[in-house]
Amino acid sequence: MAATSRGSGSSGTSRPAMGQRRGPMGRHGAFERPKDARGTVARLAAYLRPYIAQLSVVVVLEILNSAMAVLGPFLMGLAIDALSMPDATTRLPRVMAIMAGSYAGAWITQLGQAYIMAGVAQTALKAMRRDLFAHLQRLSLRYFDQHAHGDLMSRLTNDIDAISRVLSQSVTQFMTSVLTLIAILVVMFVTNLWLTLVTLLVIPLMFMVTMTIARKVRDRFRALQGQLGDLNGQMEETVSGAKEIQAFHQQDAAVASFARLNAQVRDTGIFAQTLAMAVMPIMSVLANLNLALIAGAGGWLALRGMATVGTIASFIQYGRRFGMPLRQLSETYNNIQSALAGAERVFQTIDEVPDLQNAPDAKPLDDIRGDVVFDDVCFGYDPGVPVLKNVSLHAHPGETIALVGPTGAGKTTIVNLLSRFYDVNEGAIRIDDHDVRDVQMESLRRQLGVVLQDTYLFSESVMDNIRYGRLDATDEEVIEAARLANADQFIRRLPEGYDTELSERASNISQGQRQLLAIARAALADPRILVLDEATSSVDTRTEAQIQEALLKLMEGRTSFVIAHRLSTIRNADQVLVINKGEIIERGSHESLLADRGFYHQLYMSQFKGRGVESVPVPGAAPLDGSSPVAEPAE
Repeated sequence: MAATSRGSGSSGTSRPAMGQRRGPMGRHGAFERPKDARGTVARLAAYLRPYIAQLSVVVVLEILNSAMAVLGPFLMGLAIDALSMPDATTRLPRVMAIMAGSYAGAWITQLGQAYIMAGVAQTALKAMRRDLFAHLQRLSLRYFDQHAHGDLMSRLTNDIDAISRVLSQSVTQFMTSVLTLIAILVVMFVTNLWLTLVTLLVIPLMFMVTMTIARKVRDRFRALQGQLGDLNGQMEETVSGAKEIQAFHQQDAAVASFARLNAQVRDTGIFAQTLAMAVMPIMSVLANLNLALIAGAGGWLALRGMATVGTIASFIQYGRRFGMPLRQLSETYNNIQSALAGAERVFQTIDEVPDLQNAPDAKPLDDIRGDVVFDDVCFGYDPGVPVLKNVSLHAHPGETIALVGPTGAGKTTIVNLLSRFYDVNEGAIRIDDHDVRDVQMESLRRQLGVVLQDTYLFSESVMDNIRYGRLDATDEEVIEAARLANADQFIRRLPEGYDTELSERASNISQGQRQLLAIARAALADPRILVLDEATSSVDTRTEAQIQEALLKLMEGRTSFVIAHRLSTIRNADQVLVINKGEIIERGSHESLLADRGFYHQLYMSQFKGRGVESVPVPGAAPLDGSSPVAEPAE
């Protein structure tokens, strides 16, 4: 569809107040526990399955790394014992060389597995980002109405980053820790059973401390992820609404709202990090206790000839190394929990089923005439809150239909339903006798060209922004569309003409110029059905005159819906539909409606005849001439 912008008021759902975010996880990061942790792990594993060969190499390197790392203390014990042997001068250099080789081999294998795992992780994450982003493009507008944009951005950034850290580092660290513990236990049992039993006295206590604290940390990290999403949403909203915030002098309120969320992130982060870091000093105390037990028991055994000095030295090293994998397992567990929370949020979005989908037997809608029928349509964005009530209309091919009425009457909702951004609750909408629910949405929207009041342009060149209406258009076709929209002259005056890069939200050109580019984009798409939603309300009188001529050319031969457009266009409309409280209360030509002296006549008189007329002004009436533009509300 040649839609040039997203309407600011089409959602129909009230946005939460600043700082009061909502989403599937609840307010302010109040996360529920994962409902299917094993399922989340399995889905993560599915992204790694194509790289099973590389992962197998990583496992082999991990085994070699752990074996060589454990070999070092054992060789150190042999070196110490070799000092008391007659052939010490020949034995010691040999042992030292093997020790140096084991440490070098451990470093090489660790570097190799880190390199391979980083490549696998980033490639898998690329696929996950692609799936998440692509699915977001398929979700219906209702989903975006009900979810804070900052929270969705957090899923694409913070949550993916948490998964990235685990796949790139924590997975291999976890493997290293487990294999190292196993290797240490094996070597210790083989070397000296009694010292091994002494060493293991403290290990259960270390394990209990690690698991107890880790469980407490898990929930806090989940809450932290959610609160970071809220904070991102606050920043995104504040940056996007900077003009409104400054215009209403609400900078202090914005700062205060941000400070509240920021303080929550700080407090949750401090608590979670403090708990996580508490593991290390506790484990250090227990590790030192373990060393004391090893030294005492080892001395006692040495006096009885049951252990050598080298063996005791090896066990002291193993005792120190035993605590390190346990600490790493604790840290890894915390990271994995954070990543699982993030992965669950990502998969929740990927699993979100679009409420609008093509029917199984949907057919393409091509080469239409533009005959549009609304047949007794009823619709509401929220259950029990009707927006449109029994709306029926018939736009013949090439006709211009003007939709007028007070703010919030349902005008933009009619366009949303025609575009199938939402589906009707009752009734049907047909184009050329095809129910819009029975045709492919992509082909439907290719037949529609929409120009909204709040034009959205991308941070790309002017040429690319116009070409967004039809990506396969040539440069010549883009320029021709700009000429049709009377945009060519101002574009050529830009610093780099059509190659001028627009800033974020196209703030480096005027509102009127943005509107001209939007019209050029719609013209390039060459739709059969055209929708103009306050299309010229943001331009001055001189620019309007230029646009009117372009619009008349663009509308020629096309079925056109004009919402609250300027009077000159309404006057020329084939039908004027007056909408109030979701119902079409009057219909006819401009002249016939004025002659009827009904609701339309009141709107007209209240806006153009000024005070002193007999007609009673209608509160909240939408401007018919655009002289005082009002953005379409959330209908």
